[in-house]
Amino acid sequence: MSRPYCVMLVAAEASGDVLGAGLARALRRRMGQDNVRFVGVGGAAMAAEGIESPFDISDLSILGLFEGLMAYPKVLARVRDAAALAVREKPDIAVLIDSWGFTLRVAKALRAADPKLPLVKYVAPQVWASRPGRAKTLAGAVDHLLSTQAMDAPFFEKEGLKTTFVGNAGLARDMSTVDPARLCKSIGVGQADPILLVLPGSRPAEIERVMPAFEDAVRRLKADRPDLQIVVPAASTVADLVRARVAGWPFRAHLIEDEQSKFDAMAAATVALACSGSVTTELALAGCPMVVAYKVGAVSYSILRFLIRTRYATLFNIAAQEEIAPEFIQNDCTGEKLAVAVAERLDGPALRARQVVAQNAALLKMGRGGPDPAEKAADVVEGMLREGASIDTRP
Repeated sequence: MSRPYCVMLVAAEASGDVLGAGLARALRRRMGQDNVRFVGVGGAAMAAEGIESPFDISDLSILGLFEGLMAYPKVLARVRDAAALAVREKPDIAVLIDSWGFTLRVAKALRAADPKLPLVKYVAPQVWASRPGRAKTLAGAVDHLLSTQAMDAPFFEKEGLKTTFVGNAGLARDMSTVDPARLCKSIGVGQADPILLVLPGSRPAEIERVMPAFEDAVRRLKADRPDLQIVVPAASTVADLVRARVAGWPFRAHLIEDEQSKFDAMAAATVALACSGSVTTELALAGCPMVVAYKVGAVSYSILRFLIRTRYATLFNIAAQEEIAPEFIQNDCTGEKLAVAVAERLDGPALRARQVVAQNAALLKMGRGGPDPAEKAADVVEGMLREGASIDTRP
């Protein structure tokens, strides 16, 4: 009997960790528990699937160009760790998930260690938004791209990289099990109480740069609305940081750390204050109106503002080509401005309703209701594994 296939999954951030876990589940369902095993780099979601990471991926949650340069020696050390894992485990394929800078370096290290190892990139760099030269760079580094945005393919196929559009995993999330009443009961909040959901990000640098403005906004809102309930979901990559900050707030906030409670809270919330990222799509799926903010270091921003080619940061805003959810980026990310925008929605049920309708329309443009991206991604990976097995004689 031949040995089981070995699949290496590499994710360096919370969102990629979730994608890796979903891909592992889909491959197991297709290929059978005894026919495939997984190794790699990831976080809590992949660990739940039995994938033991050689290091804590929170070390790699780097925000900004300047910060990336400062962390470069640590990144290189982690690249060497990932390559050493591959040399030891001898995977049949490696899937490198999101996290452009880190996974590109891992791809090059894996290629140097084993030129025949098939390499798949899952989630493309957004070359349609900035730095289109990355398409050629990626084409020279991997064998196949699993794209999550419909607009990706032309940029990469032009450079000779085979690309499969699998869709945005966030759009396929099953919301049928979401229960806002369950969340309210668990934290002792009435279902009629106004709830502000505060989502400060999943990277340490986001907590450092975005959270102060969020805290100021919440203080202002609580001063005018003592009955406002504050709920703070904490990503596993920054749970300790978020827990420590929330503990110092002069008012009570409900901290939640598990995925099911997070989605229950999204459905229960009156309004969300969110750090820009994949969580904005999840909020829209839950029917939650939101205010979006983001901030990077001053040096990074001075460079990035000349590179970004889109007007908006939020994916459904980009899809709609209008600011459905208000965005407060960099110098506009202040407690005062955020509080005003959130207050307008807390006090305006009609405004909230209009925003939810517009969010839903944008989600349809993004592909809501399509096939499960994890299954489409697994189809490609399984096909490449079978193709490799037909070429090589497997022990």
